[in-house]
Amino acid sequence: MPWKETCAMDERARFVIDCEKDEYSKAALCRVYGISRPTADKWLALYDEFGLEGLADRSRAPGRHPNQISDLTEEAILQARRDHPRWGPKKLKAHLEKEAPGRTWPANSTIGEVLKRNGLTVPRKRRRRTPPFTQPFSDCNECNVVWCADFKGWFKTGDGSRCDPFTVSDAHSRFLLKCQAVKHPGFVTVRGILEATFREFGVPLAIRTDNGTPFAGRGIFGLSRLSVWFLKLGIIPERIEPGKPQQNGRHERMHLTLKQETAMPPKRTLRSQQRCFDLFREEYNFVRPHEALEMRCPGDIYYNSPRPYPERFGAVEYPSGLAVRMVQKRGEFYWHRHRVFLGEAFGDERIGLEPVDGRYWFVYYTDVLIGVFDSHGCVVLSLTAAARLGINPPEEG
Repeated sequence: MPWKETCAMDERARFVIDCEKDEYSKAALCRVYGISRPTADKWLALYDEFGLEGLADRSRAPGRHPNQISDLTEEAILQARRDHPRWGPKKLKAHLEKEAPGRTWPANSTIGEVLKRNGLTVPRKRRRRTPPFTQPFSDCNECNVVWCADFKGWFKTGDGSRCDPFTVSDAHSRFLLKCQAVKHPGFVTVRGILEATFREFGVPLAIRTDNGTPFAGRGIFGLSRLSVWFLKLGIIPERIEPGKPQQNGRHERMHLTLKQETAMPPKRTLRSQQRCFDLFREEYNFVRPHEALEMRCPGDIYYNSPRPYPERFGAVEYPSGLAVRMVQKRGEFYWHRHRVFLGEAFGDERIGLEPVDGRYWFVYYTDVLIGVFDSHGCVVLSLTAAARLGINPPEEG
């Protein structure tokens, strides 16, 4: 014979029905159903007030948790999110604490639950993670040691104009020094923007870029007209390895935020797009807290470079022991009436040659060794090719 299955609500309903029949006393029915008199009175009261539905099990969870945030606090969180729709819980909390330091704000996890409850979060697609490449940033321990420069991928504004955002940031503080929309990216345009940046913020020790135009060239040492100009200013042109944008990861991450905040969707004209870039730069530097900076803003950390931009450039000078040659506009210099090609990037510049032996010479531009000159073949070798011949750079010091 199978077991008879019952539930708590069925038992309570039967008890109430038996009580209404008035065939047995309440005390006798309590003994039959194995309940106490107070429990019986509670069931009967619930039935009188709510009917059979009142006999169902109710949640024992409290109606309000003692640590639950107030409606006023929740509204402040939601308003901050509306003002900054792409900020997460950490940035929102840091911003709220800065705006109202006297109030007690909930934990990051609680703010995340508030956003989730109100449909303001988008689950991220999980990606396969690769170990970070940190070596290029090991020396970014102070402001203006390394700046990062790059073009954000171009897009068209509403009127069909092409927009190439050119950006410059300080690697240590993440301070966005420049975000400029340009129509025609190239040497002249980039140099003009960088000159304005140098005049405002000073000159860094190094600038890290990718290997595209106008930052790198196909000539010796991979130098372009822009990177030769860097050397003249005493700036080391650092270039990431091809196909490894993670070596400039801080700048690339900023580009993602820039795209989300200013180009989705693009503005109607190039001028309105630039106004949007200017507003983004102001918020990014002075309002938006950065997790890697312990929730401080880049503007709280950055300071101008002590190296001013020189308004006048003299000819590059070399020690008396070096042979000095002037490179022509087409990138050639003369050696005993023989034309030797060096690279158009060095046009109208002076180079220095230091003898190694009777045949080979080290080639310098400013104080940077850029190649080895073979006086017999009248050709400039790269440092890699010279090393295969056993000609290695001189030891420093």
